[in-house]
Amino acid sequence: MTANTVVRLAALMLLAGPAAAQTATGAATSDFQINDQILLEVEGDSQFTHAFTVGAGPALMLPVIGPIPLVGVRRAQVETYLTQQLKRYLKDPVVHAKVLVRLSVLGEVEHPGFYPVRADAPVSDALMAAGGPTKDAKFTGTHIDRIGRDGVAGSDLQDAIARGATVDGMGLRSGDQIIVPKRHDSEATFRIIGILAGIPAAILIATHIH
Repeated sequence: MTANTVVRLAALMLLAGPAAAQTATGAATSDFQINDQILLEVEGDSQFTHAFTVGAGPALMLPVIGPIPLVGVRRAQVETYLTQQLKRYLKDPVVHAKVLVRLSVLGEVEHPGFYPVRADAPVSDALMAAGGPTKDAKFTGTHIDRIGRDGVAGSDLQDAIARGATVDGMGLRSGDQIIVPKRHDSEATFRIIGILAGIPAAILIATHIH
């Protein structure tokens, strides 16, 4: 590689931004996935105050400006990063940004479906967004299926919810599924049998007392 080529490559990296430079060195990683959303607010500028969807790259497509690369950007850094990027186009912008992760909440919840949940919110917020468990839910069996990765078993999820673990803290990504299973009829049957089995003994005891 000639010296001129190195100079041209460095110039292209500077034009593309820090995220692109990290990609070229192979050192970049990103928390963002396609279909994540960023709830962006730029004070005093309505065209940039909106929930924008992350596209291929990953990158954030903004009106007028076009794509802003998100490679190498962590969710926790997104507000600072977007402030730096928008300073290239706007004068002293005041930027607020929250990452929304699109999760699927399925099974025994009141309103199954897809819900955008803030990355810094507790995982339990996703369940509440879906209306919470139904009366037939086996809540202790609730688990997470994560696309292309190991899921989260019911017992681990219960512990995570109890300690207030966040969507980001659990590494959840758009498309991951929270599944609330139905309580089996046999479980209810066993409870009924247990109750019925105790009735004769209670009657017998009451008879002897009288």
